Amino acid sequence: MAEKKDARVVCPCCNSRIEVDVRTGKILRWRRPEELDETGKPIMRDSDWNDASQRVSGRLGEAQGRFDSSFDKEKSRERDLDDLFRKAQDKLQKKKEERRE
Repeated sequence: MAEKKDARVVCPCCNSRIEVDVRTGKILRWRRPEELDETGKPIMRDSDWNDASQRVSGRLGEAQGRFDSSFDKEKSRERDLDDLFRKAQDKLQKKKEERRE
């Protein structure tokens, strides 16, 4: 059975609605009573939508940057592995020469 991840609580002092992560005990979000409609759902303002849009755009930009970085690493990976193999061969060759002397 799936465990519930958050709990909704109404503050007895100010009647604000608080959402709490039950696993960590941290407050996820809260709304004052005047920010809720008659059904108890949050009233969405233009600034809320703009903030959310900016956060999503930022995440997309970060994801593209991480992808580009990983792609560049992968392109140079073969060369890096060849260099490591060459260094290991050189080191082995030096040890063989030292043993012969």
